[in-house]
Amino acid sequence: MSFGVFMHKDGSIYYDVPWSHYQFPKIYLSRAKQMVGDWVVYREPVKVADSRGFFAVAKVDRIIPDPDEPDRYRALIEEGSYLPFEPTVPHKVDGVPVERDLANAQAAVRPLSHADFARIIALGLPNEDYLPRVDEPDVDENTLREERMPFEVERPLVQTLVSKPFRERAFRRAVMHAYDGRCAVTGWKLVNGGGRLEAQAAHIRPVEHGGPDSVRNGLALSGTAHWMFDRGLICLSDDHDIMIHRKVNDRDGVAAIINPSGKLILPERAADRPHPKFLGWHREYHAFAA
Repeated sequence: MSFGVFMHKDGSIYYDVPWSHYQFPKIYLSRAKQMVGDWVVYREPVKVADSRGFFAVAKVDRIIPDPDEPDRYRALIEEGSYLPFEPTVPHKVDGVPVERDLANAQAAVRPLSHADFARIIALGLPNEDYLPRVDEPDVDENTLREERMPFEVERPLVQTLVSKPFRERAFRRAVMHAYDGRCAVTGWKLVNGGGRLEAQAAHIRPVEHGGPDSVRNGLALSGTAHWMFDRGLICLSDDHDIMIHRKVNDRDGVAAIINPSGKLILPERAADRPHPKFLGWHREYHAFAA
């Protein structure tokens, strides 16, 4: 088993759903098989306009033949393992590549050294309460090749990536950044005296029902809007119209807190906006009727 990199570009010829599966051609099958049971980071190519660089981490569960495309395969992502980076990790920091072992830099599927993996995770999921410290100047590259180092680097990182408190904080940070801390329903961006945002990070499809910690499965919502959304009193159409359930006893009161457009206030990046799959699940689960 080994860490790896999956190159991903929105709108490419490959059918990738990063939190669910990654599609690749047969040429990369032997490499991808080495990553089964281990973690990969997603990276956008340098040539993509406004490339996010490294933008998420996930664990590969298994490899299957693609059910739709001959000579292609899918790396299935372990449920509940996908986690977006915030901040996303640029290709270079201070002019130095973040991914130092660039022998296979052009390959869409490639191995990633333990040192590079640790560096990317520390940059993409900064959290002093949970993450092990990686001090670049003190790391001896020769030492990193010793057998004992991969285990010592890997164990605390993997423990961190599956920690529920850490994942909740990382998900909140990513969602709040995507929505600029503003409630997507009310439009409010309230901050208390301590600088704490009033908005909360809500899952559209909850984790306990198989929802991933993806920004596309998240919304920034004020406390009241969050409460109503979780109970199906408000739902969203695939076109992001905010709909009120017909059984709501105070429709005028609910309507009064919805922003004047009547539509969800969306993140700037299309890649961060709610996925129709999750919106549809939410409507169906709550048997929504407008």
